[in-house]
Amino acid sequence: MKLTVYFEGQYWVGVVEVTVEGKLKAYRHIFGAEPKDPEILEFVNFRLLSVINGITQAVGVENVMNSTGRINPKRLARLAARETSARGVSSFAQEALRQEYEQRKKEKQVKSKEERESMEDFKRELKVQKAKEKHRGR
Repeated sequence: MKLTVYFEGQYWVGVVEVTVEGKLKAYRHIFGAEPKDPEILEFVNFRLLSVINGITQAVGVENVMNSTGRINPKRLARLAARETSARGVSSFAQEALRQEYEQRKKEKQVKSKEERESMEDFKRELKVQKAKEKHRGR
């Protein structure tokens, strides 16, 4: 799991990248003002697990780090330095975020269409009922 916090335009954004069984899941959280350490710790301890469980889209990724062998400490230090100096989010995480966004967009479109149709049905029934009330005495 990896949490990257960076400044994007006017807000501080945190991107969580989780690799599970060769699939990368990503979530984008907007902190707003520059987050302090307690705020980040509170996010990680209390909200991160529910956020990760809510992510439905994942992108297939092959594991870059070979976890079976021992890594040279100098190489590990270079990799850590490269990770800390890198800004932004990996392209795989961006793809996962885009897929999650598209899925939520489709779900919202379906839900709003159903609500709109039910409202139209309600208005139609109301209009029919008013018309029947007008002709009741004739």
